Amino acid sequence: MSKSLSVPRRQPASAFRLASPAPDFGLGRLPQPGPRIIVIGASTGGPQALSIVLKGLIPAIEEVPVFIVLHIPPEFTGVISSHIERVTGLPTHPAQQGEEIAKGHIYISPGKVHLGISRFGDRGVVTLSDEPPENYCKPSVDVLFRGAAKAYGEQVIGIVLTGMGSDGLAGSRAIVSAGGMVIAQDAASSTVWGMPRSVVDEGLAHAVLSVEAIGPTVCGLMLPFTSVGRKP
Repeated sequence: MSKSLSVPRRQPASAFRLASPAPDFGLGRLPQPGPRIIVIGASTGGPQALSIVLKGLIPAIEEVPVFIVLHIPPEFTGVISSHIERVTGLPTHPAQQGEEIAKGHIYISPGKVHLGISRFGDRGVVTLSDEPPENYCKPSVDVLFRGAAKAYGEQVIGIVLTGMGSDGLAGSRAIVSAGGMVIAQDAASSTVWGMPRSVVDEGLAHAVLSVEAIGPTVCGLMLPFTSVGRKP
């Protein structure tokens, strides 16, 4: 049973707007007992956007794991991971086959392989795949989002950031079909409004937010489910 939550107010008009048409349950409603995982997809302009979003997500990341698919050459994955760890102060590394998923950790696609998730009871495990590219991409955001939707259903928050093409569209559809939430970066703050636009145009985005507003909004939605928001 879903519970209505308040969205942080005083957002500039340009920073927040509901997508139209938005799914029925809309922004401001999360399932009980709350999100179990956040998945993010990004491409062109992604490294800069990720730094801003993840810094704003820090309180939320302490309660859930975050998985990222970023379209970059594999030799840059380590550099990006180190930078994100410096920005957030949280453990960040390229995902490894078979490792157990832990809250408070940030997992990045290692490059040239698809990043996925499997779940065995309450235990989540990283899965890497050498399957063909999807949307001409390897790793593909769609693969990650579909895996998260299958493993965690309505307890997934998917975030689609700046990038060319439509990678993430099918995966966002899977998340929404499973009852999860999808947030897209807006055009004004995107380097290329391709990936997020494809999600918005399909009516799959629960909200379209500026890159600066994404983190605080997600944290506000998750507050009742965090250790800070729980009653003693």
